[in-house]
Amino acid sequence: MNLQRFLRFTHVPVRTSQICGMKNFEPPKAYDHITIPDKPKLKFMDKVPVYQAMVRPPKMQKKLKLMMGPETVHNELLHKQYGIIALGGGRLKFGHLEMARLTIGRKMDVNRMFAIWRVDAPWQPVTKKGQGQRMGGGKGAIDHYVTPIKAGRVILEVAGKCEYAEVKKVLEEVAAKLPFKAMAVSQELLDEKAAHEKWEEENNANYYSIKYVIQNNLGGCQAKLRPNDLKYFGKYI
Repeated sequence: MNLQRFLRFTHVPVRTSQICGMKNFEPPKAYDHITIPDKPKLKFMDKVPVYQAMVRPPKMQKKLKLMMGPETVHNELLHKQYGIIALGGGRLKFGHLEMARLTIGRKMDVNRMFAIWRVDAPWQPVTKKGQGQRMGGGKGAIDHYVTPIKAGRVILEVAGKCEYAEVKKVLEEVAAKLPFKAMAVSQELLDEKAAHEKWEEENNANYYSIKYVIQNNLGGCQAKLRPNDLKYFGKYI
């Protein structure tokens, strides 16, 4: 018996039948309540604050407290869609704001989307002395202006008739170029994060949390901690 006849007689056919059924797809989201503004792109921000005539630009101390702790005001999305949120404190220069404006402006569909700023233009002066100068002689001249940012601050928002997958890549590209840790978020992600943090706090099996240790001064830890750690229990820098 040749191989062809052997395979023909030993082959067991398997019958398959295709079953047709109904597939249920979720209805598309309705964007009837969204109105695209006349100027959908991010507005240009001034590099230097505008002062009145005959007014000398004031100098300022470093004021590092403007970057410490959590943001308590601008920490929610106004349009409940998408945006970029800072994960730590830092300073935004004019170049960072211009980078975000140009990147989002090039890759955004202005017919369906719009973007808004959630931070102010650079207003805090940063002084710097010239190279080779000795110590003393008073405070240096103003070199540039910055915008201080706290953890949890919403940098910008992108909204409109679009899904998160359409703007996620652009927002992540901008967030990676900022001088501090930031992430692209949506309202769904923020809600899930808040619910997860609440669940962890309610179902924490470790009785000796860092908050309990600091509040009860276990091991005399309060004498070795910074005031910022005593206030926020080591959560923020």
